Parts: sequence; structure tokens; C-alpha cells
Amino acid sequence: MASARQVLCLCALLCVPRVRCEPIRYSVAEEGESGSVVANVAEDAGLTPAQLSARRARIASPDGRQHFRLERATGRLVLAERLDREEMCGRSLPCTLAFELLLENPLRFFRVEVAVEDVNDHSPVFPEERVTFQILETSDPGSRFPVEVAQDLDVGSNSIQAYTIAPENEYFSVSSESLTEGIKYIELVLEKPLDREEQPELLFSLIATDGGSPPRSGSTQIHIVVLDANDNAPTFPKKLYIGQVLENAAIGSVVLSVMATDPDVGLNSDITYRFSQSVGENHLPFIIDTVSGEIRVTKPLDFETTQKYELSVRAIDGGDLSALCKVLVEVMDVNDNAPEVVVSSFSSPLPENTEPGTVVALFAVRDRDSGVNGEISCALEDQLSFSLRPAYKNYYELVTVSTLDREETAQYIVVVTAADAGSPPLTGTQTFTVDISDVNDNAPVFNQTSYTMYVRENNIPGVLVGAVSAVDSDAGPNAKVIYSLRPVHPAEQDPCSCISVNSENGHVFVLRPLDYEQVRQFEVLVSATDAGSPPLSTNVTVRLLVVDENDNAPLVLHPAQDSSPPSSELVPASAEVGDLITKVVAVDADSGQNSWLSFHLLRATDPGLFAVGSQNGEVRLRRPVTERDAVKQKLEVLVRDNGRPPLSATAALSVVLVNGLSQEHLPQQELAVQDEDSSLTIYLIVSLVFVSLLFLTSVTAFVACKVCKRKELKGGHMLYGTGNLQSSLAAGAAAGTLPHAYCYEINLTTGSGNSEFKFLKPSLRSVPPQHSGTGRGVADTEDFPPIQNSMGDAALDISGTPSVGHFNGLPFN
Repeated sequence: MASARQVLCLCALLCVPRVRCEPIRYSVAEEGESGSVVANVAEDAGLTPAQLSARRARIASPDGRQHFRLERATGRLVLAERLDREEMCGRSLPCTLAFELLLENPLRFFRVEVAVEDVNDHSPVFPEERVTFQILETSDPGSRFPVEVAQDLDVGSNSIQAYTIAPENEYFSVSSESLTEGIKYIELVLEKPLDREEQPELLFSLIATDGGSPPRSGSTQIHIVVLDANDNAPTFPKKLYIGQVLENAAIGSVVLSVMATDPDVGLNSDITYRFSQSVGENHLPFIIDTVSGEIRVTKPLDFETTQKYELSVRAIDGGDLSALCKVLVEVMDVNDNAPEVVVSSFSSPLPENTEPGTVVALFAVRDRDSGVNGEISCALEDQLSFSLRPAYKNYYELVTVSTLDREETAQYIVVVTAADAGSPPLTGTQTFTVDISDVNDNAPVFNQTSYTMYVRENNIPGVLVGAVSAVDSDAGPNAKVIYSLRPVHPAEQDPCSCISVNSENGHVFVLRPLDYEQVRQFEVLVSATDAGSPPLSTNVTVRLLVVDENDNAPLVLHPAQDSSPPSSELVPASAEVGDLITKVVAVDADSGQNSWLSFHLLRATDPGLFAVGSQNGEVRLRRPVTERDAVKQKLEVLVRDNGRPPLSATAALSVVLVNGLSQEHLPQQELAVQDEDSSLTIYLIVSLVFVSLLFLTSVTAFVACKVCKRKELKGGHMLYGTGNLQSSLAAGAAAGTLPHAYCYEINLTTGSGNSEFKFLKPSLRSVPPQHSGTGRGVADTEDFPPIQNSMGDAALDISGTPSVGHFNGLPFN
């Protein structure tokens, strides 16, 4: 765990490598106790112990094994375990352990090399405790008898330096010869002819002594048996054979052949081959044919484990004479190991606002093969958002190269491929699953650019009229949408008080009853805000259209119903059928079909004398006037709208039938009529003057209102006006006047006895229909078609949408 943590720290700090050119070199003797001080590395690196602690100094070893430990408090490098040079390096020289000293903030590292020095902790060992030689007594002085060399695991001066015989004798001496570095050839040299009859056998010790201090030694017992006959031992043409074999060689493959010769004949010339016992034949991956001398492979070879084998082959003839040769088998590397990717650090998830160039992962690549087979290159597979950047030696960084967007790609699968340069090349892969975490970078979006909703006037408080919906493409809390109302204009401090929106689902409610005659439509601003930090929001305009209900009865404008006594209409007796007597003028404050009025004759003194136009309210003669008809006729006209249920009003009329109305008798007739009808003519003149003044006043007020609206629109505010139609009409009716100018025409003809009174229809400005957007609320709301505002013969001019401030100031039922 400690090793992995140190490697992880190394990888995280290699983003901006800084290298010391020359390594710091130390030496330490093997077999030192754990905790032994090697050196003060802080002092040699020019650092203080405080800097080591502050910069989190670490030791990182390439093979992950920690032989040393760094004391940050003192800066000393101490042994983490007992070192055995022979276990770590064998007979290789020099035996060097290399590692890096890493520091953070800023990143810096020092390469440290510690040479493990050999101590004389091993004695020479002969492969056999007793060696027997059978030597013919005819052997000549100077004959040589090879002896298996002793083995000493120590190296250098601590290895074997000399061979001696004890006790010394006059027959033999020892001779040593170096064939190559580290390989010696030992022989017993016959100094004096042997005589089996005098001394049939000799017994002495061969001692190998190393150069340590104090020196160590090992010995084997030499037993010499003096024989008669077979006086020629086998001989090899060369003392050292070198063979090469591929590490993937098949079992049974021939590595090389050795061959010895013996000049003797017969049984003494029959040679057999075997490995020397010192080799450890049972553990060798080779076998030698005892007759042919062929050396074959018996076990799988691995270059990464053992690069070469040193063998000793002995040739023995039929008389037990032998010769010894050395065989060096070199294992050749093949590309049989795929590269490995070792991850040191990995960061996931990444915020989607991560800057390009951010290090996502740090990893190392390695290949156990050597040479070209161990050369590694790294690449990414089909990746545009990440790239690889070399860090240090065989370390690489996985970095971002473009901006990330979780809404576009929430997870990246990054595959790193490491390939060696062998033939054929081998590859290794490492997959990084990089999750992208969300940040609040997307505001809520409504599913419509604007909403239009409908509500019937006189609605129930708290009625649901529709819903708005917004979605946020972020995730988690950043995607939670909260709805609220906002003022439509910056000058308004509070949103509309009669509208409410559910903060969770966006349902829109009308909190109090509305009156179509006071306000027909208005706008509110709904804001959708997410729960991110900082929160993002989007506004949408909601237009609420009030749908008219038939809640206003028709209002009779003419004839005035509050005059006492009521005015009378003059009808000459000579009037013809179909002549216009008068006209009932009425309006309805409702709109649409609720304002369509129909006129009906409810009752009359003589119902058959008069007829009322159902559409225009015109009262006309239905038949000629006769002498039997009463002079004063009373009529009651019913005015009814087209609502469901319909509402109605009545208008009372008085008609005076005049006989013999002529020009010269007009004053007398008029005087009589005035006496009967309370000065009808004066009343009509006064009414016309009053209506004209009211018309001029209305025109002046209308022009002034338009001018004020234009000024306010130029100043950035939208003011909407609305008229209280019902109150203005009632005021006009109470004053006995009409809200518009009407033309009255009285034709009195002399001699004909006929007179006509015509009440003409007023000329009104046409009002363009108001256009309404379309929208849809929730399931329990109703959809209404766009409504054209009309009130029978008169149209209300409500051309704007009231502001929230104006709307909040309106009285509600």
C-alpha cells in the first residue's frame, strides 16, 4: 500500500518535470541492518529537513520495491530492509539500486544511485565433497587432471583467489587458469610418476581460498587411485562452447553438440557424456545425450527470467578417465510480452467546465522484453476530446484538449493502446471511463415562446386556467425548475396580485373574479429558475384573455327612460305604411353574441298600428292611421340580448297622432302639442345641443389620451387604457343624452297633412378587432376562439392591454 501511494504521488507530480542532470551516488555494504543510515540525502541535494516535509518528499523505485526509507525529519536515507547483493544482482558488477527522490510544490526530483558493495559473507563451496581420480601408473609427469571449480557467491576481491593442496605432497600440484571473466579452469598436475606398488592411492585436500578479510575457504577431498592400463583420457577440441537458443524454442530443440575424443581403443575409448553434478541437472531446462553429446531443450525458456546458462559437461571413457568442458547457452529474446499500462492516478468525474489541458490520468507503460521488442509507443483510439502528453521517461499524461459538455456527452470511453516495436508487434490497452459532472450552464427553456390562456369573467377564485412548462438540460439540482411571477415592467415593484403560479408544476391560477367589462386581457411575466448556483432563469409572457359572460342587461339610450313625463313622437295622420316613427337605441356592455340585441313590441295601445324592427329597433307604421285610433299611443318595446340565458330591458314610447298638420297651422298645432307633451320641441332642441357638446368633449378627450399614450410609449412604458363602458352609458342615459351625435329630421309639409319625423342611425368609428394568440392550458380548462369586440351598433375602443398596476387598482366583484 505504501509503495502504491508513493508511485501515485510520483505520477501526480510529473506534470511539469524538472530533472537533476547528475545523479546522487552512494555506496552501502550488503547485509546492513534495517534502519542503518546510508547518507544525508537532504544535505547532498541542497535541501533542509523542513523543505522535505513541506514539499512532501517521496522515494519512488522503478520496480516498486522499497529498499530504502527517507527520514523527512532529519533528511537521512536509511535502509528499509537487509540487503543481499547476491540475491539482487547475482554475480553482476556493479550492483546498483536506482530510485528517484520526488518533491512537490514545485515539482522536482533527484536521481539517486546506491551501489551495494559486496562483503565476504560466503565461503567457497566445491560441488563434491570427495573427488576420486583413477590414474594409470604409466602417467607421465605433467599430466593434468581437471577438477570441478569451487563456487563462491561473492564477487570481486571476495571471490576465490587461490587453490592449494593440503597437506602438500610430492606427486601433485594445483594449476588454475581463467578462460574468461569469472570462469576458471582448475587442474591437478602430476609432478612425479606414480608407482602403484609403492603407493596404490593418495588422499589429500584441495582448498579454495577467497580474498576477503578475513579470508574464507572451502575444501574437497581428493582421492587418487593408481591404475594400470588405459593411460589416455578423453579430450575436447575446445574448453568452452557457446550456443544460442530462442526463448520460444520448442521442447526437444537441439542447442548444440559437444564431442570429445580418446586415442585409446576398445572399451577405454567408449565415451559417455553427462552434466557435472555442480550444475544441478534436475533444475536445468536442458538434457544431454550421453552418446552423441547433443544438448536439447526440456523446459520452456524465459529470457526475462534467465538470459544465459553456464553448463559443465564431462566426457568419461570406458576406463573412467574423463575430460571437462564449459558450455555457455545464451537465451535470445523474442517479442512474447505485450506492453503493460500501469495507472498511477485517475480523476473521474470531471466537471464539464474543465479547462483544456487538464490532466485526467497519469500512467506508465512497460514491456518486459528488451531491445526493439521493448520499445513502446502509445496512442488513443478515436478520441477528439483527449490526448496523450509524454511526462517523464515512460510516463504519459491523459489531458483534455477541448471543452466538455455534459449535455452533449455525459461519459467518455478513452482507450489507450500501447504497442511495442517487435515483429509482429504486441499491444496492450487500458480503458478510462471518464464521467462528466454537471455544472449549471443551461437556463430553463419554455416549450413555447409565449402563452395565451382564457378565463371566463366572474370566475371562481383560484380557478386553474393553464400551465407553463420549462425544461432544463442540466442534471440533478441544476435541472430542478421553480416557477414564479415577475413584474412585466421594470417600474413595477410587484407582479399581478390576481394571478398565481404553482412553483412546482407551473399551473397558473386566477385568484379572484374578473370582470370582462373592466379588463379584457392582461399580461404577466412567468420566470423559470433552476436550483443551480448561481441560479439561471428564463422569462416568458403569459397573456390572459377574459372571456365575456352575459352578465349585463341591455341599456336603452333612446328614448330616455328617466324623463317625466316621457317625450312624445309626432305622427301625422297622413303617414304612410312603413314610415319611420322613431328608433329605439340600446347598447349592451357585453361583447360578441352577448351584445347582439333584438327588439320586440311587448305591448301597445293598438298593437296592430305599429311594428318594431327586430334588428334595428326602428318603429314604423304597420297600417294607415284612422280616425278611430287614439291620439296618444303608448308602446313598450322589449330589448333582449343574445346571451345564454338572455337578459332584457324595456323602453316606453309615447306617440301622438296629429291630424291636418300644415305649415300655416303649425304654430297652433305645435302649441297644442306643447301643451299636451310638455314642450316637446324645446326638449328636443336642448337634447341636441347637449349631445353635440358631449360629442365635442369626447373627441377632445380621445385626442388628448392618444397624445399621452404616444409620449409614454416613447419613454419606454406601455400604458393601457380602458373605459368603463357601463358607467359612461349610464351617465349619458341619466343626463337624457346620447353618447354619440344623432341627426334628427322633422319634415312638416303644408297642405298635405303629412309630417315625418326621422331618427337616423349615428355614424360610428369602426373598431379593429383585437387579435389574440393561441395557447393551451391544462386538461380542465376551456379553449375559446378569438373574440371580436362588438356591441350592436356601437363598438368599444379598447385597443391596449392594461398594465399590472392599472389592473391591481381595478375593483373586482
